[in-house]
Amino acid sequence: MRISIIGLDDERLNRQLTLIANLFFEETEIVKVLDNKADLTIKFNINEDKFIHVCAELLDTEGKTFSNDYQKAVQPFQTEKEYFKQIKNAVAHVYVTLLQNWTGITQKWGILTGIRPTKLLHRKVQEAIPQEIAHQQLKDDYLITDEKIQLMQQIVDRQLAVVPDLYSLQKEVSIYIGIPFCPTKCAYCTFPAYAINGRQGSVDSFLGGLHFEMKKIGEWLNAKGVRITTVYFGGGTPTSITAEEMDMLYEEMYTSFPDVENIREITVEAGRPDTITPEKLSVLKKWKIDRISINPQSYTQETLKAIGRHHSVKETIDKYHLAREMGMNNINMDLIIGLPGEGMPEFTHSLSETEKLMPESLTVHTLSFKRASEMTKNKEKYKVADRDEVEQMMKLATEWTDSHGYVPYYLYRQKNILGNLENVGYAFPNQESIYNIMIMEEQQTIIGLGCGAASKFIDPLTGKITQFANPKDPKTYNESFETYTEQKIKILDEIFSEKGSPA
Repeated sequence: MRISIIGLDDERLNRQLTLIANLFFEETEIVKVLDNKADLTIKFNINEDKFIHVCAELLDTEGKTFSNDYQKAVQPFQTEKEYFKQIKNAVAHVYVTLLQNWTGITQKWGILTGIRPTKLLHRKVQEAIPQEIAHQQLKDDYLITDEKIQLMQQIVDRQLAVVPDLYSLQKEVSIYIGIPFCPTKCAYCTFPAYAINGRQGSVDSFLGGLHFEMKKIGEWLNAKGVRITTVYFGGGTPTSITAEEMDMLYEEMYTSFPDVENIREITVEAGRPDTITPEKLSVLKKWKIDRISINPQSYTQETLKAIGRHHSVKETIDKYHLAREMGMNNINMDLIIGLPGEGMPEFTHSLSETEKLMPESLTVHTLSFKRASEMTKNKEKYKVADRDEVEQMMKLATEWTDSHGYVPYYLYRQKNILGNLENVGYAFPNQESIYNIMIMEEQQTIIGLGCGAASKFIDPLTGKITQFANPKDPKTYNESFETYTEQKIKILDEIFSEKGSPA
């Protein structure tokens, strides 16, 4: 789809115009000149004073026209960036409405292209805005539909029930520990994940660096009296390493981190069933870790083969029962809507198989074509369901989880996600992952340790977010982990300084 945009010269708008257009069309090219080869021409006019007033007209190649305008009073702002955001939202409001009218497609998330919509509602709760008014503001300002607002409210309510002190946890941190190895690389994956076979030297060097990071960050936390809320071992697949290596890693955690016995939650993502063994489960039990993920993604064997997961459906089920027998009492499982070759029959089958197991939590992802994934690079090889069928599958997931006692407790969205939908985490009440809530709502600092681990430092006073990422490949990480650790500690010193200290 080629769209000619007239009247918007600010280059900062280009990315948003493209992202929004991609919600409606497969691939979009935005040109900022009048172009007779364009499928659509949209002419904008913006007036700024006490009100921001945006009006626009859409013209297609058949001569059909649609027009729309939007006006909103300028809200108080402190920086030019904050003011520009108001203009950007007004332009998006008009743009989305025009494309909805022309295509007949309703974007249930309105103008939102970010990944954390529930943050908007949390902000209104913190500002003590009455619920009815807050919902109307979300509709008016962002064009979010009632259906999605109700989902947001349900999730916010659940999060505050699970973590009543969510808004006052700036004085604590959570820890993410990234293990960058997997048995194989899945076709849809862009996480730092390297096939572990034949890489023992890299694994040994990486674990040496990770132990160093844990020790140094632990020293800083102890010295500053900063507590840990949650620890999450992710990756990659943290159970790709040996049972002995896992044992030493958890011993390091108990040795280095403060007050580990009172950390609210420790999770190990044992996502690949082909990495789970009785020995590794015994190690988890030894260190009192009983929350893990075992991720089927699909219960159709042909699908697993197509996406590069070298385990069988039977292995998923067998390892789930083994984990249960060995004391894992909080198991999460992931399913993905829209995997290649799958439609309603296959997803219905996955849900019926899940019903036989009933894990404590179930995360339902919608497939996203991530830019660097094998699936995106070779899209023609991977046939996926159309928008309508993807929406039907999500509707089925919503109905199924509700009828089986699961409650939604977190969601996030991704670029290029099928059907412009979302990923939703469901759980039985009081079995929710606190870490998932913390990472999505950005209410506290999360320190990333290990290869590819991203840190988000939240200033306790201003809420300003500073992002910092470790290198993604093990070789670079192994060469520089000391430097990256020092840089993280420097940022921690700045935001937890005496002036900004939450203690």
